[in-house]
Amino acid sequence: MMQVAQIVGREDRETLWRPLQTFTVTRIVIVLVLLVYLGFNTTKGADEMGFHFDWETGVAYLVLSAVFALLSVYLQSRFMLQLLAQLTVDIVAITMLYIAAGGARSGLAILYLFPLAGCAILAPLLLALFFVSMVTLILLAESAYQVLHSTSDASSSRAGLYGAAFFAAIYVVNRLAAKLIKQEELAVRRGRELQLQEAINRLVIADMGDGILVVSRNSEVLAANPAAERMLGLSFASRQALAKLVEIPALVPIADAFFAWMARPAETSGADASAFVLIRPGDHLAENSGLTFDGRRDLFTHLKLRFAKVTSEDLPEGRTVIFLQNVSEIENQAQQLKLASMGRLTASIAHEVRNPLSAISHAASLLNEDITHPTQSRLLKIVSDNVVRLNRMIEDILKLSRRAHVNHEPLQLSSFLADIVEEFREGHSIAPEAIELVSMRNHRVRFDPLHLREVVLNLLSNAVRYASGRDGSIRIHAFSPVAGRIELHVQDDGPAITPKVRSHLFEPFYTTSSKGTGLGLYVARELCLNNDAMLDYEYRMDMSSEGMEQPIGRFVITFAVDNPL
Repeated sequence: MMQVAQIVGREDRETLWRPLQTFTVTRIVIVLVLLVYLGFNTTKGADEMGFHFDWETGVAYLVLSAVFALLSVYLQSRFMLQLLAQLTVDIVAITMLYIAAGGARSGLAILYLFPLAGCAILAPLLLALFFVSMVTLILLAESAYQVLHSTSDASSSRAGLYGAAFFAAIYVVNRLAAKLIKQEELAVRRGRELQLQEAINRLVIADMGDGILVVSRNSEVLAANPAAERMLGLSFASRQALAKLVEIPALVPIADAFFAWMARPAETSGADASAFVLIRPGDHLAENSGLTFDGRRDLFTHLKLRFAKVTSEDLPEGRTVIFLQNVSEIENQAQQLKLASMGRLTASIAHEVRNPLSAISHAASLLNEDITHPTQSRLLKIVSDNVVRLNRMIEDILKLSRRAHVNHEPLQLSSFLADIVEEFREGHSIAPEAIELVSMRNHRVRFDPLHLREVVLNLLSNAVRYASGRDGSIRIHAFSPVAGRIELHVQDDGPAITPKVRSHLFEPFYTTSSKGTGLGLYVARELCLNNDAMLDYEYRMDMSSEGMEQPIGRFVITFAVDNPL
C-alpha cells in the first residue's frame, strides 16, 4: 500500500517533470548515437536484412523519443502513465536491437542501464525492481535460447552477471534518489511553512498600530510598514530609492535619537533603548528621495522610539529596527484629565483667592492715602505689585478653564493680525515702525479669534520685553512652507533663548523674569493645542544684522489650514 501511495503521490510532484524532460532528451541523444553506430557497421558489410531491421527500429525509436519529449513539455499531466509508457518503449526497442544484434555478444545489454536508471530515479523501488526483473528474465531467456541452439559462445552466466549488476545498481540509485526526494519534500514543506509565516508576519506588521522602520547603520531606511508611513506622513513609493533619515529635515529628530543610541556602550544600549521626539509629518521632503507627502493635516506627532538591533553572521553590519509609538493620543487623554482637574481648581481659586486679594488691594490703597513716610510707601508698593502679580496668575489659570469653549472660525490672517498689532501699539505706546508685518498674503486659518488674540498678544509682550525698540526690531511673518500648512513667525532682535531655557520654556510656572508668572507661554501653547495648532520656539536659518545667514530663534505657530488661497 505504501508503494501504491508513493506512485499516486508522484502524479502531483511538479519538480519531477524536469528530470523526466532531461530523461527524454538523453534518450534522443542515445538513439542518435545508436543510429550512427548502426551506420558505421553498415560500412563494414553487415547483413542487409539485419541492417534494415535495426535501422527501422532505431528510426521508430527516435520518433517515439521525440514524441515523449514533446509530451513531457507541453502535456504535464499523468506523470506515471507517461513514465511507464517510455520505459516500456525503451525496453521493447532495446530488446529488439539486442536480439537482432546477436544477444550478449553484441554488447548492447549495457543499453538497458539507461531506462532502468531512469526508472530507479523517477519511480518507487517496487516498480524499479519489477523492470529490472523483466530485463533480467529477457537476458536469461535470450541466453537459454542460444544455449539450446548450441551457439558456440553462448553462456547463461553472462546474463546472470548483467542481471545481478542491474539489481545492485538500481537499488543503490533508487535509495539515493529516495533520500533526495525526502529532502526535497522537507525543503518544500519548510518553504511553504516559511511562506505562510512570512505572510502572517506581513499581515501582523501591516495591521499593527505601532510603526516599524528598518534602518542601516548610516540611517538609511530599508523598510517601513504602513503605520510608520502614516505616523511620519510619508509614502515610501520607490523601494529602490529610499532616503536616509538625516536627509529628511522633518525626520532629523529621529536620526539624532538613533545616532545617540548607537553611540552608547553595548552593555548599556539595551537597558533603556527608547526616546521621545516631536516631528512634523511630511515637512520639507528631501528631493529625489523616493518619498512623497501623503496629504496629512496633522501638524505634529509626538513619538516614542524604541530601538532593537538585529545581527546576523551573513550580515556583519547588522540592521536596527525602530519601533514608533504615537503617544499624542495618550497625551490628549492626559490633557483632558488635566483640564478637568484644572477646572475644579480654578473654581476654587476664583472663590477662595480673588476675594481676599481684592480686600488686600483695597486695604493697601486706603493705607497709601494716609502714609507719607517713604519706607512705608515702598512696602505698600511691594504689597500692591504682588497682589497684581497674583491676580494676573489667577487670570492665566482661569483662561485654561475656558479652553473647552472653542469657536473654530475661519480667519483672514493678514487683517486679523493688523488689527491686533495696531491695538498693541496703542496700548503699549510703541513706535509704529517697531513692529513689522512681513509677507502677509491672504492666508485663511481656523482658530478661535479670542484665543488667537490672547496668544499673539502674549508673544508680542515677550518680544517687547527683550527687543531693542529700533525700527523692525519685532517681525511678524506668515507664509506656507508646504502645501496644507501655514506658519506664523514672531521674532525680535533681542538675545536668543538658550537651548537649556528652551527645554523648559513651555512648562507651567517656569520663568526667567522676576515679574513673570511662568504661565503665559504655557497658556499660549495650550490654547494653540485646543485649536489644532502648535506653538514652539525654533531656530531657523535667516539673515543676521551683519548680512550673514545663521540660525535665529523665533516663536512659530503652525496652523490648521482652511481653504488656502
